Amino acid sequence: MQKDYLNLIDEYKDELVQTLSDFIKVKSVEGAPVEHPEKGYLPFGEDVHNAFEFMVNLAHKEGFTTFNADNYGGHIDFDGDGSSDEIMGIVGHLDVVPEGEGWTYPPYSGTVADGKIWGRGAGDDKGPVIAAFYAMKALKDSGFIPKKKIRMILGLDEETNWIGIEKYFEKVEKPTFGFTPDAMFPAIHGEKGTLGFKLAKKFAAGKEKGLELRSLTGGTASNAVADRARAIVRDENAASYDKIKELAAEYRKETGYKVNTKGIGKTLEITVEGVAAHAAFLWDGLNAISIMMDFLGRLDFANDDVSDFIAFYNKYIGFHLYGEAIGCGLEDEVSGKLTFNVGLIELDSESVTLTIDTRYPVTLEADMVYDGITPVLDANGIGLMKGGPMLPIYMPADGELISTLMDVYKEHTGDVDSKPLVIGGATYARACEGIVAFGANFPGDPDLAHQKDEYIEIDKLVLTTKIFADAIYRLTK
Repeated sequence: MQKDYLNLIDEYKDELVQTLSDFIKVKSVEGAPVEHPEKGYLPFGEDVHNAFEFMVNLAHKEGFTTFNADNYGGHIDFDGDGSSDEIMGIVGHLDVVPEGEGWTYPPYSGTVADGKIWGRGAGDDKGPVIAAFYAMKALKDSGFIPKKKIRMILGLDEETNWIGIEKYFEKVEKPTFGFTPDAMFPAIHGEKGTLGFKLAKKFAAGKEKGLELRSLTGGTASNAVADRARAIVRDENAASYDKIKELAAEYRKETGYKVNTKGIGKTLEITVEGVAAHAAFLWDGLNAISIMMDFLGRLDFANDDVSDFIAFYNKYIGFHLYGEAIGCGLEDEVSGKLTFNVGLIELDSESVTLTIDTRYPVTLEADMVYDGITPVLDANGIGLMKGGPMLPIYMPADGELISTLMDVYKEHTGDVDSKPLVIGGATYARACEGIVAFGANFPGDPDLAHQKDEYIEIDKLVLTTKIFADAIYRLTK
């Protein structure tokens, strides 16, 4: 007789929490490839491979079979009864972004406190992966035998280049349908296209005397809202530093933005603190690069090219989130507005480069972005280094997969008003037709992916596990 798998999940609660805590302790930021004397070639470094081994060992302990695609990725199988050739895929990733600074608890401690599990990867994507694994375990332990094979696919470089998932699918057939637990609830039936590119300008020599912008750096990744920026200025007239300090104090009072100054030798350092967020949800952040450029626009630099570029930035980029000022304010009814994020800036005395991340509507073409911004760039002497797009995906909201996932979500949460979403994020759903994003952030919860003090609430981890278990059951019974 089959046991109640939802009750089993309640029984597993302490084990579930401990397993995730232990998993977070396995730092898995992608590193340089290494040749290991026993494990062979590790394309994403030893740390990521350790996370892969953690999941493989966990799977073997629970009696699941596993597959390793030459250390580029792998899977955990829950075999069906053989009556169907279909494979339900659960596509997660084990790598995490760098931890950054300013954490309350150490980022790889897996600290359990205040009803939460803290650490890098708690929400993106180790917590959801562990929830999905325990959903599989509960179903298996209950005596459930699926008609379709259930396969958890373990990606190892989702946060960077997706080479692993490509190599994996060269060796293994793609699942027929399924979900990736790497976004939010309820179900995600579309993902905007992503288009990254760089804007650049070379500076002519400026006046020999006057205020010089020696360097400016900001941001940590193109797909994140920059939370820090740092500029170094130099002037032979030390009195100008006092004026800049006064302007910074006035600017702080006027705007509330965190702009600070500090003398370093014969130079003055200007630092800005913003608020990090994923580029797909840039409205949750505050771009430190844009704050810095806004403040620098109040200074008089000796090099006219530098001043012109700052003016260009503030007019056409500034704090505009949707590309409307620079000419790519695109929008459609299905997915809403394009988003425009300046993730990185690198400036020295000779040139400046901005790294841009855009997410464009699902019914539109990437070239429409370039067509829109080119006239503005040409008119201002700004160079464009084009990148290729990651195409959007879209699945009808009334299809069987989305409808089933929505039904399960609504029954477990009581949230009957939420509708399927289209997001700006890029998940492994793009790597496999028939896969959609499902979980694990709940509506109204803060999006802590890629931010300091990342956590997952224990009660919601358990709830997520139950939602996943029910979804897997209904889709494979």
